[in-house]
Amino acid sequence: MLRTRVLLSSASLFLLLNGCASIGEQHLRADQVSYARALGDAKKREILAAIVGLRYADTPGFLTVTQIIAAYTFDATGSATLNAGSGAEPSYALATGSVSYSNHPTFTFTPTTGEAYATAYIRPLPATLVLPLVSSDIPIDLLLRLTAQSIGGLQNDTSLGGPNSDGSPQFFELLRVLRRLQIAGELTVQYHEVDHVGHVTMTVGGVDGNSAQTTDDISRMRSLLHLSAKVKEYEVVYGQSVNSGNQITLVTRSVLGIMSNLGAQIQVPAEQLASGATKPTVKLIGGETRPTVVVQSAKQAPADAYVAVAYRGSSYWIADTDFDSKYAFTVLQSLMALAEASQDNKAPIITVPAS
Repeated sequence: MLRTRVLLSSASLFLLLNGCASIGEQHLRADQVSYARALGDAKKREILAAIVGLRYADTPGFLTVTQIIAAYTFDATGSATLNAGSGAEPSYALATGSVSYSNHPTFTFTPTTGEAYATAYIRPLPATLVLPLVSSDIPIDLLLRLTAQSIGGLQNDTSLGGPNSDGSPQFFELLRVLRRLQIAGELTVQYHEVDHVGHVTMTVGGVDGNSAQTTDDISRMRSLLHLSAKVKEYEVVYGQSVNSGNQITLVTRSVLGIMSNLGAQIQVPAEQLASGATKPTVKLIGGETRPTVVVQSAKQAPADAYVAVAYRGSSYWIADTDFDSKYAFTVLQSLMALAEASQDNKAPIITVPAS
């Protein structure tokens, strides 16, 4: 009996101490996903807060998480007592132990300022950065609706106001034509360098047995952009308009320009418009049926919102059931990541103790 008690006591103590040793490993596995999700959710809230703030002409600020230290503390103690007994005193064995745990993570943030801020957010995105994303199966109509201010002189909507703030109907018609050509495999984008300078070309046609719809779309694209029908490959250049029929002119937006435009599409409380705190919402024209990203507002956001922020006594959010808005928001995040890639910033360092 005494031997059995000793074995049970020793086993209990071993399991206690061994369990403490494995806690660090469990956190290491769990935290890799948890911190990745937390960083992603924080970035979504930061972007939405910037979009909503720009709706009211507030200057956005951006913080980069440069370090995360998961400061776990584990304390474990254990002891075993064995009494062989004497006379009438019974024999017994006893194992005791205690475990204490604390978690005090430390986050280090670095504000984006100066040249890094200007490069990533204020300067227009180059076509050599934006258009190659078409080859990654990102819809060209969504990509250009976000990043293009004009194509071949056709104007996208703008948050600046004025008679052309709603954009040109032909611009949105062109986006639908380009999307159909992309789906049909009749539109490709190539990137190449000449003397270390990047160039982007767009090619239409080339697939045998074009349908009547595809033939009409190619003709309509050339008509809208004033392109020559004698060639299939067109160079994309920055500008409003050119005389050459072999080039597609494109004026791109900056990241702040994209956010300002998305903010201008948000429906805000009527009292905010009446007070003069913001401008009226940009209208939809040219066959467009909804904003690029639908941001809803009310006193309280639903608990299952994809992302939500509070601003001026109201909540603004993107619904988790709105896939199109979520996808457009994700494309915006990707564009921001590409714009930030030119900065000399290192990726966040996450330190997770394993024991």
